[in-house]
Amino acid sequence: MREKIIEAAHKLEHDMTEALTRLCRIPAISPHNGGTGEEAKIHELEAIISGLGLTGARTHIERVDDDTMSRPSLFLEYPGRNSRRICILSHVDVVPEGDRTAWTLDPFSPEIRGTRLYGRGVSDNGTCLVSSLFALKALVDAGITPEYSILLAFVADEEMGSHYGLEPLLERGIFRDDDLVIVPDSGNDAGDFIEIAEKAMWKLSFTVTGKQVHASLPHKGINACRVANMLAYEVDEALHKAFQEEDARFDPPFSTFEPTRRLANVPAVNIVPGRECFDFDCRVLPGVSLDDAFDVVEKIRRDVERRTGAKIELVVDRTDAAKPTSPDDEVCALLVRSVRSVLGIEPKTGGIGGGTFAALFRRKGIPAVVWSQECGGVAHQPDEFTEISYLVNNAAVFAQMMAGE
Repeated sequence: MREKIIEAAHKLEHDMTEALTRLCRIPAISPHNGGTGEEAKIHELEAIISGLGLTGARTHIERVDDDTMSRPSLFLEYPGRNSRRICILSHVDVVPEGDRTAWTLDPFSPEIRGTRLYGRGVSDNGTCLVSSLFALKALVDAGITPEYSILLAFVADEEMGSHYGLEPLLERGIFRDDDLVIVPDSGNDAGDFIEIAEKAMWKLSFTVTGKQVHASLPHKGINACRVANMLAYEVDEALHKAFQEEDARFDPPFSTFEPTRRLANVPAVNIVPGRECFDFDCRVLPGVSLDDAFDVVEKIRRDVERRTGAKIELVVDRTDAAKPTSPDDEVCALLVRSVRSVLGIEPKTGGIGGGTFAALFRRKGIPAVVWSQECGGVAHQPDEFTEISYLVNNAAVFAQMMAGE
């Protein structure tokens, strides 16, 4: 059966490349990020599914806050010998292209260059979206009835937090406690890494309010830029000193506390700014208490206020780490066998600092694994690309899982 599956997947390489090209031409960017949403892309995906002769697709729609735009997600179900389901979730939305001058092509006019397809979203998450669909097509073409029933989910709003995608879908009860859930939204070029754990995501936004004055008379004001510099340095140093735990499942194996965004303050060099805003992006190991980390930051915030006379506001966006999926769980064992069989490699399990759909399932008590063979480091970058061969390999692995091999 393995040989039939791999052969069927290889025969579909051209069709997969064409389908990914069609989907990439449609900028499914969140309206909260300046785009028009996923509706046009979902319609194109429905046309592709129909063209493959597959039936049973259905749409679930969420509405944005003012009810003027739909945020559709598409589901495709296929029966197997077993009523228990394999669920593969990919996301339809993409991030904006960013600086167009950094691209060597139109981000939404994909191009094949050698063994690669270039364009926004072809890697994140287009390759696995297409691969999961054509995995089912490969089984149908090979005349193989899947062992498990199949639920393919093509979901909206992943890039902006899943508020109009997976979160409400989970609340509707579409997924079952015994579903075998695969989220192909992280991986590496070798295809030998299965993600079973994610760090907590902790975002800190500071606003420092001082007193704006002419730069020649700094003693008459409170320089918010200087206070912000002091605060950022002390928070950075204190967090790294207080939380030095390591967990070998993760790369890097420690918590990260990174000062990142700094907003513009004043328009001229001769103005002492009275307001300064900056952020930290922190990815924190599951064993570290975010309450303890907050106490460290809060102590420094109060101390810097007292020493400088500035007012410092702190807004925290907190997403605690979900309980990791056990490497012995059935879905992980099935994925390991399929990767081993198709790619001839021995995958390892571990954790990542980013956030995926899997964490939402784990918080609901549903084990989930994250895997794909993908081009490392190209997501969200100019000239994003995928290796065309990864379409075939991913499809073959997913099909092998569906077949229960």
